[in-house]
Amino acid sequence: MRLKEVKLKRYTMQPPKDKRTKEYKEWKAKQENKSKGLGDTIAKVTKATGIDKAVKFVAGEDCGCDERQDKLNQLFSYDVPECLEEQEYNYLQRFFKNIPTTVNVDTQKQLLSIHNRIFANKLELTSCSSCVKRLIKRLRKVFNNY
Repeated sequence: MRLKEVKLKRYTMQPPKDKRTKEYKEWKAKQENKSKGLGDTIAKVTKATGIDKAVKFVAGEDCGCDERQDKLNQLFSYDVPECLEEQEYNYLQRFFKNIPTTVNVDTQKQLLSIHNRIFANKLELTSCSSCVKRLIKRLRKVFNNY
C-alpha cells in the first residue's frame, strides 16, 4: 500500500502569488465569506434559515438589519490582534501618557507600523483625523488589555 502525498493548504493569511490559480480563487472566496463579527454570523444564520426573507416580507426592505449588523460587528468583532512586542508597548506607554493634540508624520508612521503588525493590516499614512483617531482608539484598546 502506497501513501499518497497530501498537499497542505497553507494560504491562511497570505494570498497565493499567482492570481490565476485555483488556490487563489479559493483563498479569495474564503476571505470574502469570512465573518468580521457577530453581526455577520447572525446574518448568515438568518439567511440560511430563511428568517431574513420573512422579516423583509413583514417589515419591508428597510428593516434596520444592515445597521444592526454593522453595530454588532463593531461591538463583538472577531478581529484578534497579535501581542505587542516590548518596544511597541514602551512606545505606546509613552504615547498614551501624554497624548498630543496633533499627530505628526513620524508618530503616525510608528503608530501605523504597530497597528499594521498586530492587526495584519496594510493601512497607510492619512490626513484624515477621524481615521487617525480610530487607529489610536484601537491601539488604546489593545494597550489597556496589558
